[in-house]
Amino acid sequence: MDLSFFSPQETNFLMNTNPFPNGTSHHHHHHHKINMQGMNHHQAQSSHTSTSRSSDSGTEPSGDGKWAPRLLRECANAISDKDSSKIHHLLWMLNELASPYGDSDQKLASYFLQALFCKVTGSGQKCYKTLAAVAEKSHSFDSARKLILKFQEVSPWTTFGHVASNGAILEALDGENKLHIIDISNTLCTQWPTLLEALATRNDETPHLKLTVVITANIVKPVMKEIAQRMEKFARLMGVPFEFNLISGLTHLGGLTKEVLNIQEDEAVAVNCIGALRRVKFEERNSIIRMIQSFRPRVVTVVEEEADFSCSKTDFVKCFEECLRFTTTYFEMLEESFPPTSNERLMLERECSRSIVRVLACDDEIMSDDGDSECKERGSQWTERLREAFSPVGYSDDVVDDIKALLKRYPAGWSLQQSQSDHESGIYLNWKEEPVVWASAWKP
Repeated sequence: MDLSFFSPQETNFLMNTNPFPNGTSHHHHHHHKINMQGMNHHQAQSSHTSTSRSSDSGTEPSGDGKWAPRLLRECANAISDKDSSKIHHLLWMLNELASPYGDSDQKLASYFLQALFCKVTGSGQKCYKTLAAVAEKSHSFDSARKLILKFQEVSPWTTFGHVASNGAILEALDGENKLHIIDISNTLCTQWPTLLEALATRNDETPHLKLTVVITANIVKPVMKEIAQRMEKFARLMGVPFEFNLISGLTHLGGLTKEVLNIQEDEAVAVNCIGALRRVKFEERNSIIRMIQSFRPRVVTVVEEEADFSCSKTDFVKCFEECLRFTTTYFEMLEESFPPTSNERLMLERECSRSIVRVLACDDEIMSDDGDSECKERGSQWTERLREAFSPVGYSDDVVDDIKALLKRYPAGWSLQQSQSDHESGIYLNWKEEPVVWASAWKP
């Protein structure tokens, strides 16, 4: 494909621009443009393909205001067809219309433009690593924790899985006096205070809880030290005998063993995986599930976002469509959950924009050294994998009631959906009838 119309500076544009400089007020709708001067100017301005927003140019937002999906789709198809003049024209047009501070259409255009540009210029790896590094620099423990807690306050997106998993864990380990929960997630322990509270109010003797947190993201040590102290303090307050262990610096989960996790014979083990399995490379998922089986857990809880990016290698357009569908739903949900000028909303959108680059513009083979994948699968696909090693555990009426009570605390639009068929297990969180998060529990 002829990429001669991108100058080296442009191919590099994402590397040098942090589209969210600290302190930028998102009241300013200034558009962060890709500098496309190096493009063949004639091609960009040819008669019908003028990027001026005249009604005959076809770039006028349609009646329902949803112009972004249409243009992005055309661009993805052009990339798939290797039609360089069309790609060139559409990137130019999207660049004129996109803004990370605009309405949801402008935001979609902005973040997908970034990923499509990376795909075309082969700069996905570099861009993703830069975006991740920028995010890491700006993420203090407090901001990360505040973000997670604020999100939990306005939306059940994460709390749904926490309540379902805690319920399944408490029921599976009922009556045991030495519990060991292995938490493979990056939720900064926001799930566990309610479980500690439940243990403290149990009728029988309060059990001893060992919590081993396995961190696969690049979360810095001081952050986890602070979390450990908070958890220990809370456990003391609740009167629950408590031990906290941290395992970090793993490039991928394959390195976990009974020895590393310090699993003792007399412990009742639960393994909690929240958004963790999608971070495992596609080819390694089945062996990671077998590894979890080798810990001989009483229960395994798995929560994943409901989307299928497994076709990214074979079918770019199909993967793009699924990514666009999922992101559109997510952005609309954020828009309705947060006030328009919310900083937290911007941070969550930015996080999502990194995964769009990861899914659409990065090659897993090259990226494998950072042990970080973003390849979501649907509940039915996870069910098939997990059934090789485990049997599904249905949620009890009590747990289902707890989840329904949780959803009542949030604005309308959220609902709980039970699995519809034999080849899927677990339950779904629906946003306006669209399944968005899948939760499940499993036993050996």
